[in-house]
Amino acid sequence: MVEFGSPVPEVVEALAAGFVSRELLDWGGVALRLTGVRAVDQPEFGSGRVRWRTATPVVMKGSGRDESGALGPRQAWLLPTEPEWPAYMQGNLRRKAETLGLDPGVELEAVNWIGPKRSFSVGNGLKPGAPVEVELSGPPETLRALWSWGLGQANSGGFGWVSA
Repeated sequence: MVEFGSPVPEVVEALAAGFVSRELLDWGGVALRLTGVRAVDQPEFGSGRVRWRTATPVVMKGSGRDESGALGPRQAWLLPTEPEWPAYMQGNLRRKAETLGLDPGVELEAVNWIGPKRSFSVGNGLKPGAPVEVELSGPPETLRALWSWGLGQANSGGFGWVSA
């Protein structure tokens, strides 16, 4: 089973329509036989509070500053154990909401669990991250969109996928 997601329903509809018309999907040289396509409805999140665990590592870039505050040669990838991570994750959540024209009043309440660090070679280098379990609060519509989009950066590369 392979899951695809997007906070934009029209993107999901276009993907589904394209998949339905195919028997085979070439996924990076791996032939996947399509036996069915099913849309998964977004949960309601009516309480405005969620606890999510990611199925894939969450990646996040930080300022690139070291413990002394000195700026390095470029932005650095952050792991959830690093002090800057919560603030950068909070900013990422709000930017995603604003990008979609939704209420950006979402809050990262807690990081309850951090899985093992994993690095993947993507494009022009390694992207390190770790799966996480977080608690968020915010408007249900914004939470639904974030659930479909994923946590952190590089979501189109499969990072930060929230477990259904």
